[in-house]
Amino acid sequence: MDTWFTSDWHLGHRNIIEYSQRPFENVERMNEELIARHNALVKPDDIVIDVGDFSMNEKIVQSAIKRLHGKRTLVCGNHDRCFRKHRGALRWAKQYVEWGFAQVVQGWEVTMGVHKVRVDHLPYVGDSRHEERYKEYRPVDDGRWLLHGHIHNLWKQKDRMINVGVDVWNYQPVHIDELAEIVCAS
Repeated sequence: MDTWFTSDWHLGHRNIIEYSQRPFENVERMNEELIARHNALVKPDDIVIDVGDFSMNEKIVQSAIKRLHGKRTLVCGNHDRCFRKHRGALRWAKQYVEWGFAQVVQGWEVTMGVHKVRVDHLPYVGDSRHEERYKEYRPVDDGRWLLHGHIHNLWKQKDRMINVGVDVWNYQPVHIDELAEIVCAS
């Protein structure tokens, strides 16, 4: 059983193709390619930590989750209805579990070697365009490494922050061992 991390699929979100310069001709092709690349790596019993922004369309969540390999935990992102800033977030978290996520959380922690690594959709700092956006929801930088998403293709690693978003990992999940190499090398 392996553990994988991924983020920012944005299933059903047409504008993300242009916004993040994704190489897909349309949203349907993007959705299918993300699912195919995921299933090519992830086995049915593997653990998958989705670090937010799974889909911009709740109608897609249920059908997509049934097609994906792995036992999935969703760390809610700002575009997921279960994110703490949205009304009805707890109700939506229960809905995501009914649709097939093993659990839905606002944050997570994983151990890599001697490091306790935080997992949150938002990075410690924002990008230059949205530095103040979601400031009240960002994790506090307490010196730990952080696995995050949200920033798409802005960076793969910055200081102690590693972006696990599909835009910087060839549109597929990244294995925990690859992330641990980065974290434990420090």
